[in-house]
Amino acid sequence: VQLQASGGGLVQAGDSLRLSCAASGRTVDYYDMGWFRQAPGKERELVSAIAWHSTETYYADSVKGRFTISKDIGKNTVSLQMSSLKAEDTAVYYCAGKDLRGVGVAWYGGQYTNWGRGTQVTVSS
Repeated sequence: VQLQASGGGLVQAGDSLRLSCAASGRTVDYYDMGWFRQAPGKERELVSAIAWHSTETYYADSVKGRFTISKDIGKNTVSLQMSSLKAEDTAVYYCAGKDLRGVGVAWYGGQYTNWGRGTQVTVSS
């Protein structure tokens, strides 16, 4: 599956932003999908994930209650609705997918094999 993220931009603290990840080549319901972010000088981190069957979601503690991940099978997209944005949410955001689950790791963990180009999110305080 090929992935393309979009929707980033420059917003003020407290604003909302919706990121979208368009998939092609295969439908997203075959994959556990995740949104990662990487801020300057920091390691890439998993922000949120949605299981291939869409009945399980994961959120990092830093975004719980503010971000919502969703999957639209008809449009073959995965979205990340971000609200109450903070300056510390500033990062390049990437969508990624995996169709295998590792033994002994959480379903949202393990190696993501398909990656899209990132989209920049900048939150001014």
